[in-house]
Amino acid sequence: MRVLLDQKSYEEMLARDLHSRDCYVRGTEYLHHLYIDGVKYTVARAVYACMKEAQQRDDTDALLHLTMHIQDLEQLIQEARSRGEQVAGLRVLGDPPPTEDEAHPQLRNSFTPPVPHVLEETGLNRTFVTEHFLRILYNKGRVTGSEMAEHMALFYAIVEPIITDLRKLEHIDIIGQRGFGDVNYEYVLTPRGMEAAQAALGKTQYAGPCPVPIDRWIESVKTQTVKNVKVTRKNIREAFQGLVIDESILNMVGPAVNSGSSVMLFGYPGNGKTTIAERITHLMGDDVFIPHTVYADGAVIKMYDAIVHEPPRNKLPEDIEYDRRWIRISRPVVVVGGELTLEQLNLIYNTTSKIYEAPFQMKANCGIFLIDDFGRQQVRVFDLLNRWIVPLEKRYDYLNTVTGQKMQIPFDQLIMFSTNLDPKDLGDDALLRRIKFKFEIIDPTEAQYREIWKIMCKVRKIPYEERGVDYLINKWYKPDDRPFRMCQPRDIIDQMLSIAKYNMETPTLTADLLDAACLTYFPSKDKKNFGAKVRLDL
Repeated sequence: MRVLLDQKSYEEMLARDLHSRDCYVRGTEYLHHLYIDGVKYTVARAVYACMKEAQQRDDTDALLHLTMHIQDLEQLIQEARSRGEQVAGLRVLGDPPPTEDEAHPQLRNSFTPPVPHVLEETGLNRTFVTEHFLRILYNKGRVTGSEMAEHMALFYAIVEPIITDLRKLEHIDIIGQRGFGDVNYEYVLTPRGMEAAQAALGKTQYAGPCPVPIDRWIESVKTQTVKNVKVTRKNIREAFQGLVIDESILNMVGPAVNSGSSVMLFGYPGNGKTTIAERITHLMGDDVFIPHTVYADGAVIKMYDAIVHEPPRNKLPEDIEYDRRWIRISRPVVVVGGELTLEQLNLIYNTTSKIYEAPFQMKANCGIFLIDDFGRQQVRVFDLLNRWIVPLEKRYDYLNTVTGQKMQIPFDQLIMFSTNLDPKDLGDDALLRRIKFKFEIIDPTEAQYREIWKIMCKVRKIPYEERGVDYLINKWYKPDDRPFRMCQPRDIIDQMLSIAKYNMETPTLTADLLDAACLTYFPSKDKKNFGAKVRLDL
């Protein structure tokens, strides 16, 4: 807690036009907080002034809140006096201002998968590695020793004993040489090796980099956990830079990210719930390592997904070596929408290749799992939330293989539900309480709406004119009490650009272009019956 005691701070608080919603006891009443450079302070003189007003109004809610403030303030004053400080000469009481390291904490990932130098250090048994060698050679036709080591993502020193064994068994043979040394011998399968390869392919047809044992992947998740992410009032503004958003929403998003647990964003469509979820990834900090594939008691699980996992934001120093069975990526952001089914939350087995595809929550570990348009999935909301009861509470999940084997995996991610439905319509208290943070993404104010117009005009290279936005609001919003939405300036400008291109004219905020865009963007307020019916409850 930090308290400002001086009259100047009180006057500065009163002079400001915009304040965060958490500066009030209720609604926009009883202002008594001030933010200075992203740091929140309680203004002592404002607390006493608000207390006097609440007593006059007999406002129970306000009195409860303000009484707590006064008790905390009196305790701080008593502690200062016990230290011999002259309180009358102080401006600030309580916690000292945050240091630069506290305000901009850097999340540094200390995990780097160590390079294995012998077979035992890979965590894989000799039989699997030998069969994997045969599978790769069967698919490639002919490879050199060095190429095989590269395909398996292992040192040649680990692959060489496998080559020696296979030659003794007459499963492979040398067919040529592409340079000097044993590493450049070219190998092909013999008839006997072809039979062995067919048997190996019967178990799985995976022929990429060697898998990583599941226990090692689990250890890596613990080391790279989202629990290490730290968000402050300062660094959250950097992540949301250029985005018009109410301060109070940032004050709810930050603690939710720090929790590393679960969040529900709800509100009207078009106010940026999905955009907020995407911006949160900028707060996740450094990059992480994940294995290409995971090996779990005979099951090969494909982990890396080029569609979901994006390249790292920062390059690794060239002198750092790591196990090439792993790949370095940005902290993952897995987004699913109405297409989500319960089956996609378990291991997906390909009967042809005999390879498992990791489910979404497994790919999202150490990152974010966003369920967009929650409540509109093909599966019932109750069934979906019921599926998450254990993971949300215990932070681990259970997956089943086709053989009936059950495995426990980490559930280390910030899971986010984004919906334009009321939370009460999505589940009962027993289910909803497991989603720790639930907050509404509110409509923008008129001032924020105008600010978005300025930003989008700059982005779309259209001259901004205040009178054009005045006309838009007076013509298309006020008569129908139409609410402002975050997405509307962008959408209306895009409509205008398309119309201007058709008219072969320069796009500007003219009455004609604004009217033409809004006419095709906003539905008519008059409901009409065109003779057809549609069911929205399917």
